[in-house]
Parts: sequence; structure tokens; C-alpha cells
Amino acid sequence: MTATEISPRESEELLDDLVARLLEECDPKTHDSITFLGAQYDNGLAWVHFPVGYGGLGINPKLQRVVNERLFAAGAPNPMYRNPIGHGMCAPTVVAWGSDAQKQRYLRPLFTSEEIWCQLFSEPGAGSDFAGLSSKGVRDGDEWNVNGQKVWTTLAHLSRFGLLVVRTDPEAVKHAGLTAFVVDMHAPGVEVRPLRQMTGEAEFNEVYFTDVRIADSEMLGKPGDGWRVSLTTLMNERVSIGGIMPQKGSGTIQALTSTWANLPDERKDPAARDEVMKLWSRAEVLRLTNIRANQNRKMGDPGPEGSIAKMAFADLNKDIYAMVMNLMGAEGMLYRSYEMIRPETAMMFETMQKAFLRSRANSIEGGTTEVMKNILGERVLGLPGDVRVDREVPWSQVPRN
Repeated sequence: MTATEISPRESEELLDDLVARLLEECDPKTHDSITFLGAQYDNGLAWVHFPVGYGGLGINPKLQRVVNERLFAAGAPNPMYRNPIGHGMCAPTVVAWGSDAQKQRYLRPLFTSEEIWCQLFSEPGAGSDFAGLSSKGVRDGDEWNVNGQKVWTTLAHLSRFGLLVVRTDPEAVKHAGLTAFVVDMHAPGVEVRPLRQMTGEAEFNEVYFTDVRIADSEMLGKPGDGWRVSLTTLMNERVSIGGIMPQKGSGTIQALTSTWANLPDERKDPAARDEVMKLWSRAEVLRLTNIRANQNRKMGDPGPEGSIAKMAFADLNKDIYAMVMNLMGAEGMLYRSYEMIRPETAMMFETMQKAFLRSRANSIEGGTTEVMKNILGERVLGLPGDVRVDREVPWSQVPRN
């Protein structure tokens, strides 16, 4: 019997046994994070819906939450902290599109965060219109020669590998001429430059490729599959950003409720209390929606529910931190020096002021809110799509600025 053939009860019993064995044999309080996460991967508890042998058990993805709750309660490290792009977006793409050799080589050190990953999609001339990208790959024997520029690449300065999409057939229509690769971020010709943000940090980067050689064996899928590969990444990215399922009252909303609780009584006016409660209610609705979506989610590519969660999360997050700043009053205007920092993670907010500034990016990263609305309108509501005059035109003939 394979893992996918066992019943839900048997799946839960299997998880109970594996989690108990993992914690007994590799106590996270006495083992370093790499050792513990490696053991978690080897026991199939990294991504339980992944295939057996590649960090999973081939069972329902909703059971990952059960695993995480027990492991985190025991003091286990969270792999998302150090490697959020790799864990939430690149790993699902590698397991869906990679060869057996690629899965064997990349997934375990990705999960343990020994190797950080980034995602190389957006370009200066192709942001929301991702399929219009112009970075090109030209085949040369058993290798591809890549030239171009990517932008807004989170944690590229720390990354060992990247998920790269380039144009390999300019005579095909724009969606059909793309190909995806795993790229070595330390290869000759790869240059990473920081993009300083209004937080003072440079979490984002621009990346230049100048005659970078990529082996044909590092392709994900086949030539021309790049658009389909990228959809796997983007759908998982939206779930990763917006599909968070914290405990009731925790997560981002806790920043607001804690700020409210610490206010002097004379500043807790009824109007402000109403606004706090409205935001708390929105956060709870989103949390419950994400739980329901996760229960309905099937193994494989997430559906459009990821776009719902991502859009709602972006607007809510910005509104929550804006309200926190209002409650803080003049103190909210104070911020540490804007010294250039290359952060070690994209998930650390030392102050409410920094969290407020960083939240401005939520409605842009992972697909803009406008793109999310188009996806929901067309794929969920069945509304007619935007007028597209370049759908049947070879990319080389599409006018560009």
C-alpha cells in the first residue's frame, strides 16, 4: 500500500508515530537546526504532500499544519524564517517539474536552509506582464547562454540557487516562448546589486546575467514550458504570502491588539475601539477562509483560492499597520537611522514602524492586487477577460517601449 492509498485516519496515525519518533530521536532543544530539519525531511515531515523520498509522504497537504503545530510546540525551528522563497515557492516547483536528479540534489539542503533560494521572474519592462519578459536564453550544445536583467529579487544576495525564467523562442507567442531553469547564483556572469527600500534595508535586489552558462540538465520541464512552470511558482507564492493560518488572535492582528492594550485608558476612545474591532473581525474572517481553503486544497498546484487570500492579506496587513501607527501617535513617526542593511531574512520586523513601511510592498509582491482581481474575475467569477491584442502575435513583433 502506498502513502496516497491510506485512509485519513491511517494518515494521522502515521504522522503521530513519525512526529513522536522524530522528537524522541532528534530533540530540537539539543540538536542544531540543520540536523533537526534534515531529520524532519528524512522522515517525510518536511512537506507531507510531497512524494515519499523527497521530504514527503504523499498524503493530504492539510496535515502539514498538524505536523508544524506539534514540532513548533516542541521548539523546532521554522524553515520559512531563513528560506521563505525556497520553502514556499521554489520547492513546490522543483518537485512538480524537476527531474529525479534535481529533486534529489536540491530539496533536502533547501529545506534545511543550507542553500537559500530566490525567484528570478520580474524585469524592469515585465512586472505584472510577466509573460512579456525579454531576458533570453540561447542554446549552445548541452548548455544555454543567458543574458538579461531581473529585478525585485528577494534575498538574491544570500541565495545559492535561483528559479529563473527566460525567453528561448522569440518567434513564439509570448506565453509559449519561455523556459525555466535552476541557476547557480555563484556562476560567472551573475551580478547581484542591492535595491534600497524605504525601510533602509536592501532585502530586494536586481540581478544581471551576462553570458551565464546553464546546463541543459538544469531545465525545469521542457523548452517552452516556462509559463506553466511559473504558474506553479506563482500560485504557491500567493498561498505562501496570503494563506497563513495563525492561531486565533495571533499573527499580524496581534500587533494591533497589543498596541491597543498598552494605550493609556484616556486614549481608548470608542471610535478607535470600533476600528480595532473591525480589523480584528477581518483578520478572523481571513484566517477562517484560509483554513477552509486549505481543507479543500488538493495535492498539486493550488487553485485560485491563493489569489483570494493574497489579495485580502495585502489590504488587511496595510490597514492593520496603518491603524497601529494612528494609535501610536507622534511616536509612530520615529524610526531608527536608515543605515543600509542587507538582511538575513525577509521576515524580521523589529519595530512597528518598520512593519508599517514594509507592509506597503504586500499589494505588489507576489502579483499586484490588480492582477489578483483579474484572476478572480476571470477564473472564479467567469467575467470576460481584458482586451489582449498580443495573444496571437509572435513576441518579436509585439511593440515595446
